[in-house]
Amino acid sequence: MTITVAIDCMGGDHGPQVTIPAALEFVRDQPDVRVILVGIADSIVSMVGDVAIGRVVIHHASEVVAMDEAPSVALRTKKDSSMRVAVNLVKSGEADACVSAGNTGALMGISRFVLKMLPGIDRPAICGILPTIKGHTHVLDLGANVDCSPENLLQFGIMGAALVSAVEHRDRPTVGILNIGQEEIKGNDVVKRAAELLWDSGLNFVGNIEGDGVYKGQADVVVCDGFVGNVALKSSEGLAQLLATFLREEFRRNLLTKLAAVICLPVVNRFKSRVDHRKYNGATLLGLKGIVVKSHGSADVFSFGQALRRAAEEARSGVLARISERVAQQQQPLLEIA
Repeated sequence: MTITVAIDCMGGDHGPQVTIPAALEFVRDQPDVRVILVGIADSIVSMVGDVAIGRVVIHHASEVVAMDEAPSVALRTKKDSSMRVAVNLVKSGEADACVSAGNTGALMGISRFVLKMLPGIDRPAICGILPTIKGHTHVLDLGANVDCSPENLLQFGIMGAALVSAVEHRDRPTVGILNIGQEEIKGNDVVKRAAELLWDSGLNFVGNIEGDGVYKGQADVVVCDGFVGNVALKSSEGLAQLLATFLREEFRRNLLTKLAAVICLPVVNRFKSRVDHRKYNGATLLGLKGIVVKSHGSADVFSFGQALRRAAEEARSGVLARISERVAQQQQPLLEIA
């Protein structure tokens, strides 16, 4: 089966300078994929050349959504933007997934308007991957929904578990809810009620998880509202940058520390590889009737390629069908009671 990924080539801080080389490398590495490069044709043609012509298609779009553009403006006035056209290709079935490094708010608004929500899901959630001492974990929501109901958080848990089950082939991935303590009495009313729903859901729920538990790998899926999730994500990114800066400063302090840096270089490089945020680039907009992956706006070629690989893997694994099946199972007892 061939997987087709539509790419918003104009989105992100670097646009075609990153998205097109990443797309061409993606096609070279994965023989079962094809890509549709969406954007201003003149900007794309000169960079594509004759690489894998049969599996690279150029689709012209005359407009570009700016990174600082209001989502409402992008949705109402730019119907031929590279972002909108890429999402439309998923809607029409011409693409199995789309990837964009563009304006997050615009991508979310356009995707929700064009693709609509899966039955039983009220709101889409941004699901990203974070490294842990055990490997990695999936966290949602990372910013799409500032305020959530307990039912929203339950749905996030269902979607996250279905995603991990499909992509990582785990029958019963563990699910936790981010809280200020592990005790059941901790947290606000929304979180406590959501925990009750998750305990009764049939998911492999492990209870409350504190912030440090995310990186200890205490759950395969961590659920939270978008406000908490985004603060946690940005705080983690800032801490990683702080530690990297401190480490460089200490190694450059004097001749002796510079010599130590040379000796420690293999260890430092392995450490850098393990915590390299670029390996985890690509956050899925879960809950939509289509696969949409948001790349970091400042992604480089390697990083954007990871987002493309994530989109393709989700399409191969039938993530949408898994989520729909799990939501239907969750709703069945309620229908029987009614």
